[in-house]
Amino acid sequence: MLAGLSADYYARLEQGRDVNPSDQVLAALARVFQLCPDATEYLYKLARPRACVEGVVPCVDQVSLCVLRFIEKWDDASVFVVNRRLDILAKNRVAAALFEGVDYTDNLIRLAFLNPAAREWWLNWEEEAAENVAHLRAAAGTDPDDPYLLELVDELSRESEDFRRLWARHDVRGRNQGLIRLHHSEVGEMTFSLETLRIESAPGLRILVAEAVPRGPADDCLAKLRVLTASRR
Repeated sequence: MLAGLSADYYARLEQGRDVNPSDQVLAALARVFQLCPDATEYLYKLARPRACVEGVVPCVDQVSLCVLRFIEKWDDASVFVVNRRLDILAKNRVAAALFEGVDYTDNLIRLAFLNPAAREWWLNWEEEAAENVAHLRAAAGTDPDDPYLLELVDELSRESEDFRRLWARHDVRGRNQGLIRLHHSEVGEMTFSLETLRIESAPGLRILVAEAVPRGPADDCLAKLRVLTASRR
């Protein structure tokens, strides 16, 4: 009623039965449900999956030498490259030192739910886990037939009750920025400010830059981490 739709039309829309909603209808639903921009984009992609993929070059998870050189120039931040499934495809030396000794570092979501030590490594584990699951839900809306994504969701659903709980919430958010709090076994607690950079030459790939919060304890910890990194070269 609030969106100006009949109950029958809305039921057919939810069930995907012979309905082609206009932009006005989708905008009204987004307004009524108070969807954030990420969730609104997800709604449009669900309504028009073919239109969203038309003309898009298939994503190849290959990091160019130019990008590898670029992330290695960062010696004061943890920098790594991920795809839409949050597979970690490349990382600089600081990130390698940060992840050293941690299991399941091939994928951030597998790390969060399949590594028993993740709750101690991430000091804000619940928030981090929820953000990553919401990101994965958004990725699933963009490419619902991605076999690797489906395999990842199936694995996590089998192995983790926490993942099943968060996945069932149907939250949708892109993972772009925020604060990350970690406990490193050798240097202690660290708080990072996360920023995401798009790689225009490789659609679907992102560079995640985690910088220590300025003038805080994390600065000292990061300095110690850089010393450890240099000593292991």
